Amino acid sequence: MYLKIHKSGTGFIVAVCDKDLLGKKLKQGNTTVDISEEFYKGNLTSEEHVIEVLANTTTANLFGERTVACAIKCGFVDPECVIMIDGVPHAQIFCL
Repeated sequence: MYLKIHKSGTGFIVAVCDKDLLGKKLKQGNTTVDISEEFYKGNLTSEEHVIEVLANTTTANLFGERTVACAIKCGFVDPECVIMIDGVPHAQIFCL
């Protein structure tokens, strides 16, 4: 999985995607999502590291089977809140 952390004001946004999705464009209806290298390509990392980072974030954008399954398994994402875009699982985390 690729993990990249973006600074945003006083916080940060975590972007995580499955390795095989990097650089792909997903299309469904009027929705197009670019899983761009600019936003998602940080470091290739382990599931354990993703869990550690997600445990300490307030905002995350997640794409892919492995990535979203990891977030669900650890209780960061409710499976009923996962949407599919062009057959790819997508979830967002927002902690207020």
